[in-house]
Amino acid sequence: MALREIKELPDEGIILSDGTRLSVRIWRPEDAGANPVPAILEFLPYRKRGGTEARDALTHPYFARRGYAGVRVDMRGNGDSEGLMTDEYTQQELDDAVEVINWLAAQDWCTGAVGMMGISWGGFNALQVAAMQPDALKAIITLCSTVDRYADDIHYKGGCLLNENLGWGSTMWSYSSRPPDPALVGDNWRDMWLARLEAEPFLPDLWLQHQTRDAYWRHGSVCEDYSAIKAATLAVGGWGDAYKNAVPALVQNLSAPVKGIIGPWVHKYPHFAVPEPRIGFLQEALRWWDRWLKGIATGVEDDADLRLYQMDGLRPAAWYDHRPGRWLAMSGEEYNGLDATSLHFDPSGALSDTPTSINALIASPQHTGAAAGEYCAIWLGPEMPSDQRQDDALSCCFDGEEAKADMDITGAPVVHLRLKSDKPQAQIAVRLCHVHPDGASSRITYGVLNLSHRDSHADPKPLVPGEEIVVKLALDHITYRLPRGHRLRVAISSAYWPLIWPSPEATSLTLLEGRMELPLRDRAEGDECSFASPDADNAWPARNLRPAKNSRVNQTDMATGMVTLTIEDDFGENEDLDHGLITGAVAREVWDIHPDDPLSARGRTHWTKTMKRGDWSIRTETRAEMWSDSQSFYLKARLQAWEGKKLVIDSEFNKKRDRVEI
Repeated sequence: MALREIKELPDEGIILSDGTRLSVRIWRPEDAGANPVPAILEFLPYRKRGGTEARDALTHPYFARRGYAGVRVDMRGNGDSEGLMTDEYTQQELDDAVEVINWLAAQDWCTGAVGMMGISWGGFNALQVAAMQPDALKAIITLCSTVDRYADDIHYKGGCLLNENLGWGSTMWSYSSRPPDPALVGDNWRDMWLARLEAEPFLPDLWLQHQTRDAYWRHGSVCEDYSAIKAATLAVGGWGDAYKNAVPALVQNLSAPVKGIIGPWVHKYPHFAVPEPRIGFLQEALRWWDRWLKGIATGVEDDADLRLYQMDGLRPAAWYDHRPGRWLAMSGEEYNGLDATSLHFDPSGALSDTPTSINALIASPQHTGAAAGEYCAIWLGPEMPSDQRQDDALSCCFDGEEAKADMDITGAPVVHLRLKSDKPQAQIAVRLCHVHPDGASSRITYGVLNLSHRDSHADPKPLVPGEEIVVKLALDHITYRLPRGHRLRVAISSAYWPLIWPSPEATSLTLLEGRMELPLRDRAEGDECSFASPDADNAWPARNLRPAKNSRVNQTDMATGMVTLTIEDDFGENEDLDHGLITGAVAREVWDIHPDDPLSARGRTHWTKTMKRGDWSIRTETRAEMWSDSQSFYLKARLQAWEGKKLVIDSEFNKKRDRVEI
């Protein structure tokens, strides 16, 4: 393919129907006016200037040189766009995206065909916009996204309040507190900034107002009606990411053309993600776009429905640069129809072939879960699950025999439990672990469940103390090889901090019966499919002024017994060599709990963001804190912003919200 010469337009304006101007960065072939091209839209709040430049540089020009327009839009109220943002995935956001798609399709340099691509937020809204069926939107590529905003996002996994609800909400508060770039918007930058600061929503409070799966969460959850998506959909995920379940769900449920890829990666695009091996994601994307936006026969319909990287079992580590394994190729029917082996929980603490009654106590200290790692691993540091032995020791465990041959686990293990609780509200965390011959324990996959939500996330019911219940819990999808001679372990705990907020009271659960349905596949002898090596456009022209670094420290105060996890991510400081903007960021999180007291739980966040060029500089400091008693959640937050040395805003937020998980 002959590459086309391209030009970049750093700040095109799209005027929406209500008069709001969105700032758009476009890369397109120089001759697109004479030879129109399809457009590929990425629609985000994450700032195309002072935000996603590094990954944009690798991606959008790549498509442009191959006959597309790469389009990066700052959403309303973010980056260099006008307006105010009130929440994630609002109808206003989706309506704006449809207007942008229609605008793109109407340009004389566009063929009228549009694709939409994005990771995380951009993956979410690509699915949601596709469900609105704008005529010009022919295909999407959604990465690290979800089909269910309540149960499989950063809010309420299994009905349990995720601490990521506070962590990510604090992140967005910091992200959206920054001004537009005066070099693009001119003298109006300060008025735009002050309007944002005055209207800045503290989203964790909004999300705490919806503790059950109500209409708020059904909005934007495409699982409510998969048939609404007509655009050809390529879904991509990573086993090291929080968002892995959407890929099989989309392949299983969409009637539109759909394919899925899951690699070993964390929350990153697969052409530069870790752990390796990376793949030629941009080449795969180009095949998808060429077929569905240009009508070129590229063979994507003949690809396996699911291409999955099966990871070899390794010793536990909080970070991997590379995961050995192999690529599997499976049809949706094959994946859904895998045979499951029943592993029954035995009174001896073994996993057996025979169902039997047991009487096992599950009463975990509140700090159980310290080895869980980050809910959503996104940064290059010690974020992955570490050796599970410390959590296993605080859990109720059932161990299998040594595997007589390699065991290829493929799919979502399902746990069935009969149990009773001594309190009206309780939670469980179930981990499937790989136990090495020396006793080291690697987490394979896991699931959590608020037992009040055992029958419904929309209409939870409190437990009756002492009354038996039966629950079913699907763990996250995974593809993993347990080596011959190693063991499986099912570990069950009644706490999982700091991943989920604890129940109001310490609970004792009595497990009366249990089994795990473990989906297995015949042993793969080698790669069943392959990908090109990673390719990309030229790297972002930038100068590093402060190197990035991070740390994660878990410590116990021997005087008080408090257990504290302290995380610091310094994202460094970089200067854009094209336009001179210097940006920096530091994020800090602290999570405290006492092993004996669920009401001692406390989360604190602190973000610092900086922007400067020449004599102009701004800095924002956002702080947030959350704690609870048995009846209420308490939120406290503060936003401060400086222009140079002048404090331009100092706003505080305090709110009490009822606990209504039950």
